[in-house]
Amino acid sequence: MPKPEEELQIACQQILLPDASVFSVQWVDLPLFPGSGIGARQLLEQYFEVIRRCTLGFVRPAENADGVHFRVLSTRFALLSFEPARYEAGDELEAVHLCIAGGLLVQAGECGRGMFSLLEQRRPDGVRVTVELSDYCPLLLGSSTPSRLRKLLYGLTQSYFHKVVTVKYLSHLYRFLTGTKQRARVKKVQVRQGTEI
Repeated sequence: MPKPEEELQIACQQILLPDASVFSVQWVDLPLFPGSGIGARQLLEQYFEVIRRCTLGFVRPAENADGVHFRVLSTRFALLSFEPARYEAGDELEAVHLCIAGGLLVQAGECGRGMFSLLEQRRPDGVRVTVELSDYCPLLLGSSTPSRLRKLLYGLTQSYFHKVVTVKYLSHLYRFLTGTKQRARVKKVQVRQGTEI
């Protein structure tokens, strides 16, 4: 287990792909210790909890037979809607995948495209937890050829908020699993080619 004075390293990349869809990935490597691992269902529940906390309850994740919806307060308005969660389990990987189905923050013509995934990969020296958003087409970008202003607006708002929430989530998981609080430091990584947001 890392010493208390060490920083928690969180890897991060957020880019626009050539078709102006968003690819975002963040991960943290957790040390090997008794009870390592959390499971895909718990990963999702902990993410919901962090979303509620970070938005002071303004965004309320709700899950039902239709799927997962990030609702505004207790209204029927969903910022993001997803198909029912799809779970994946293997010897070294557990994951939950949410396919984007719509919502106020998605371009109307791009509903049914994009995926949000939480993954737990067991490694020889510990556990890697990854948050990945791929092929997402935000309403703020407007089209497959967004203006510079739209890119800037997206980067300063929704993209920034997603990064903050994800860093808090991964830090929360570390504390949840180890009982130790660490100061997080974000380091840029390159997983895919694209334009940095």
